[in-house]
Amino acid sequence: MYYKEIAGVKVSALGMGNMRLPTTDGKEENIDREKAREIIDYAMSHGITYYDTAYRYHGGQSELFIGEALSNYPRDSFCLASKFPGHMMEHKGGGVMGFTSALAGRPDTTVDALFRDQLSRCRVDYFDFYLLHNVCENSLPLYTDPEVGVIDYVREQKRLGKIRHLGFSSHAVEAATIDDFLTRYEGVFDFVQIQLNYLDWILQDAKAKVEVIRKHGLKIVVMEGVRGGRLANLPDEQAARLQTARGGDSPARWALRWLQAIPEVAVVLSGMTTLDQIVENVETFAEPDPANEDEQALLAEIADSMLDLVPCTACRYCTEGCPMQLEIPKIIAAHNSLKNGDFMAYYDMDADPAMDPRRCVGCGACAAICPQHIDIPDIMNRVAERLSQPMFPR
Repeated sequence: MYYKEIAGVKVSALGMGNMRLPTTDGKEENIDREKAREIIDYAMSHGITYYDTAYRYHGGQSELFIGEALSNYPRDSFCLASKFPGHMMEHKGGGVMGFTSALAGRPDTTVDALFRDQLSRCRVDYFDFYLLHNVCENSLPLYTDPEVGVIDYVREQKRLGKIRHLGFSSHAVEAATIDDFLTRYEGVFDFVQIQLNYLDWILQDAKAKVEVIRKHGLKIVVMEGVRGGRLANLPDEQAARLQTARGGDSPARWALRWLQAIPEVAVVLSGMTTLDQIVENVETFAEPDPANEDEQALLAEIADSMLDLVPCTACRYCTEGCPMQLEIPKIIAAHNSLKNGDFMAYYDMDADPAMDPRRCVGCGACAAICPQHIDIPDIMNRVAERLSQPMFPR
């Protein structure tokens, strides 16, 4: 494992993301603790020091699990990062009124009570890295409201030592949103976490976001480096091109090596669900091996062929507020598969109500919380229309 620095702190170049841990039955809140502990133990024994979680991950179970798993290790042997879920909170009159539909059912709270609860859930006295979760166009009103005081609160916790380093994650549409926020709070933040991969370099203008963060002199923590597994499972034709260029490297390794070529990147998070995945990723980060110019050009060509896909990363934010309990990411994946000529993904939709987009009521709760800003009701409608066509292959 090789290491880099964020604000003078040495961190592993590969970080353990805890949003896609193995589950017992496919339901995100039911973490398979035995398998997940094996992954964490492997990470700790192979030099991974950066562990990322958040209040909402795995239906609120991720913080509890990672706190339990890391409690077996000395506190100074790992860096723990969690996030304040302001992007999912409602506010009025200077206080937090409750949560949006994606966290419906959680009790009303205060900024202080939530932060202290996170420390308790994670079984730590301080966070090495603490982030405002998804600073974007929709969440700016809460984060910048002086009466709610989120910024003042986290700065005070940093002064008290409860937060060692402060940052924010962002799925902002415009790079200017990140630039304006950093300019407004110049000197407050130590790092920025963004969605970054060779597809989103163009698709979501990640290139411009990297340039903004570089301008402010900050390091980057990467999320969605393989786009929720999308870049690890390329169409056969594209995967074959990579094999021809560099036999033995998986598509996932290509995607991660592309990230190594960006100087501002300090940590690449990977939501590793299996031991096989973490074994391969640890090998990829054994030492720096950044993609060269020819390899980057090849990946750019592959990205060009994928730009008409719906940019879903299967983060599952959308499913938490869906009144019909639809498996929205799986439906979108089927939609994207059809664009690649794979009709099989559609065949079993009638058998599972959760996979039937015709049940969508168009409430828009999913689109309101989607980090990718996908018009999900429109996609559901388009897939439903496709399913209703008499010539649809069955």
